[in-house]
Order: sequence, then structure tokens, then C-alpha cells
Amino acid sequence: MMRAIKAIVVRNLKNFSRDKMKLFFTLLISVTFLFIFSFVMKSAAIGVEKPLNYLITGIIIMTVFQSALSNSMNTLEDISSGFMKEILVSPVDRWQISIGQILSSSIIAVFQGLLIMVMALFMGLKIDLVHFIEMCGFMVIVGITFSSIGLYLATLAKSSTTFQLMINVFVMPLTFLSGAYIPITVMPKFLQPIVLINPLSYTTAIFRYISLQMETLSAAELVKSGVAFSVNNFTILPYMGLFIILAICLTFFALCVYQFNKADFSCVQVFEYRH
Repeated sequence: MMRAIKAIVVRNLKNFSRDKMKLFFTLLISVTFLFIFSFVMKSAAIGVEKPLNYLITGIIIMTVFQSALSNSMNTLEDISSGFMKEILVSPVDRWQISIGQILSSSIIAVFQGLLIMVMALFMGLKIDLVHFIEMCGFMVIVGITFSSIGLYLATLAKSSTTFQLMINVFVMPLTFLSGAYIPITVMPKFLQPIVLINPLSYTTAIFRYISLQMETLSAAELVKSGVAFSVNNFTILPYMGLFIILAICLTFFALCVYQFNKADFSCVQVFEYRH
């Protein structure tokens, strides 16, 4: 069982390492956001201690999120290349294939997040070893969560263009309403309900809570900093948000494995250029 999952993970990681242009442009987008939002728009973090670090950490976790979600496109690429048809007729069970795809997407997403984190260290982000390990552990959880969601959407999509549209519908609203780039404390009140049902709001809050070492802050101070949420005199603290993310992770992990097991890949259309 583990040999099959390992083989799929290694194969996907090799493919990723060979596609240097994809890695370059992925990092370029994240670095661009680092400079734009960390310097040009850091004034948006009014009242937030260490606004530069506050925004940098949001960009790091968004890199993991977007990479994990979009890496599921590899499944559709495998279909177009004929690889998926070959592996589906092998003795390997479908659930092993799905887990291999999720793990490989998660590893790639965490790797890209680590690269951005290293760049952030040169821009002023300070972190000790304990919190660094905690950040890495949380990035793994985020990677698995959104890799599962991405694979679930990929198995539902009937074409690669549909999948890209679904990803765009998810990425843009969730990203900008998560507080990653613009603190939720400065958002209009009518957007607050959307912020509360957005899973990225909790991932961003937890990541900032860890990276900015906010353990000593009171609940009121956490709410003011945008890493806790007040709902009708009830405060959703970061550790509660962690349970929410873990529940989403387990739910979509189970859903994508189930959906992958019964998906009919013969009817999936992959967009190809014609010369």
C-alpha cells in the first residue's frame, strides 16, 4: 500500500522539479505580492503591531493555499497524457492514487511556502525555532486541506477549463476576504458574515497567531489584531479556528477519496492547443 502511494508522490515531485518555469512564475507572483502589499499597502494595517510582518505572514499562507488548490490540475494533466488510464488498470487501488495526489500537492505547496518564508526572513520577519516548527506543521495541515478540496473539484470538473474557472471562483473571493492582504478589522461590517464562513480567515488568523507569537495577548487584543473573531459576545479564538480547519480537512479528505473512487475519467475533457 505505502509503496504505491510513495511511487505516486515521487513521480509527481519529479515532474514538479522538471517544470522550472511553473515554479518560477508561482514564486514570482508571491514575491510580487510580498513587495506590493508589504510596502505599498502596509498602511492598511492601521493599529496593528508590526504591520510588515502581519502582511508578510498572510502572503506566506496564501502561497500555500493557492499552490495546494491549483496543483490538483496535475490530475487532469495525467488524464490527457494517458498516465491515469494506465495506473487505473494497474493493481493499485483508486484511494491510494488519490492519497498520493493529495500528499504530493501538499508537499509542493509547503515547499513553496517555505521558499517565501525564507525570503520574508530577509524582509524583517523574525521567528524562533519552536514557532518555525509550528508554522511548518500548520502549513502541512493547510496543504492537505486545500489539496483535498482541489482534488475534489478536479474530480467533479468535466474539463480543464471548468476546473480553472472553479479555482478562480474560489481563489479570488476567499483570498481577499480572509484578511491575508487587508486586515479584516478595516473591512466594512456587511462583509463580516462572509469573513466568518471563509475557511481562509481561520488559516490566516492561526498562522499569524503562531508566527507573530501572540500567545500572551488577551482575547480582546486578539480580536483587535484580527486573529480572533467576535460573534454576538462569543469569541472564536485561534485554537477554535484550528479545530474548524481540521474538521474541514477531514471532511474534504474523505469526500475527495470517495469521489475519486467513483469518478468516470473517460468523460473528462482536457483543453489542448492545436497547431
